[in-house]
Amino acid sequence: MSGLRSDLPPPRGEWLERLPLWRRSPLPAVAATLGLTVAALLLRLAAEPLLYNRVPFITFFTAVITAAFLFGARMGVVAALVGGVLAYLFVIGVQPDVTPAEAAPELLLYALMCAVMVKIVHWMQRTSARLRRERAVSASLADTREALFRELQHRVSNNLQVVAALLTLQKRKVEDPAARAALDEASRRIGLVGRIHRKLYEPTGARIGMATFLRELSADVLDSTGRDGVVVEVNADERLELHADAAIPVALIVAEAIANAVEHGFSGREQGRVGISLARGGDGSIVLNVTDDGIGLPAGFDMGRESSLGLGIALILARQLGGEFNLMTEQGTCARLRLPAKTAL
Repeated sequence: MSGLRSDLPPPRGEWLERLPLWRRSPLPAVAATLGLTVAALLLRLAAEPLLYNRVPFITFFTAVITAAFLFGARMGVVAALVGGVLAYLFVIGVQPDVTPAEAAPELLLYALMCAVMVKIVHWMQRTSARLRRERAVSASLADTREALFRELQHRVSNNLQVVAALLTLQKRKVEDPAARAALDEASRRIGLVGRIHRKLYEPTGARIGMATFLRELSADVLDSTGRDGVVVEVNADERLELHADAAIPVALIVAEAIANAVEHGFSGREQGRVGISLARGGDGSIVLNVTDDGIGLPAGFDMGRESSLGLGIALILARQLGGEFNLMTEQGTCARLRLPAKTAL
């Protein structure tokens, strides 16, 4: 029966997976095994007044299984052999009326039971070693998968940034103001999608905690506008999380609402305040409000007739999520997105 070997270190704290001990240093294991058998002999001799020459091997079974469990199958065999010899010499042999032939059945039963115990412990340790190796392989594969995933996300984000930069370069060759503005908007949106893509997706596929993300997103949008006097306040339920597939459209809608507030709501002003709130409604739906203290909507505003590209994008994304998007005047402008409950935890 070969000893177990594994070059893979067991996880910290899982001491059972560190067994057998002293696999590469047999001398301490041998010394400890001999110590266990001697202790078993002394215990058996001390119990002799209670046992009256019966069950001569009873204490040695404990030494055998302990040695096999702690030091491996080989040490279990050593404990069984040494224990059998000691029991025969000092327990069975001191009985004048017991012949070797009469002791043979007990010795045979002792050997059989020791073999079974050692074999069971050996199977357990071999299975533990195999599981440890498989877990190490799985951990390595998981690390590789995460590294590849992060590299993929990094490349996708970089490619989107490159596209945004190409649009900016193309704008230099365009003289029409409307076309230049359209290229500016396209470049900004693509660049924003790249930044959102990098932040949102995780290799674990975890859902997205929106409170922190909305703060980071609003800071990115304000940086892209170049307006230092605008303050964004985020009030979102820290426990509220959205699926990643829903988070990107929501982020784009928020970005459009902030950009619209800066461009139109604060027209002619250097300072302004934007408030973002995200919470569950009474019916379990998700309600997102982006409000500003700007000039509000123009008189006679009609979303159905509005041709703004940003508003069109927000409406399309809201419909894709099964939600509703509206603009209204509330001491400024309020952009409200209502999403079904299934988009969140």
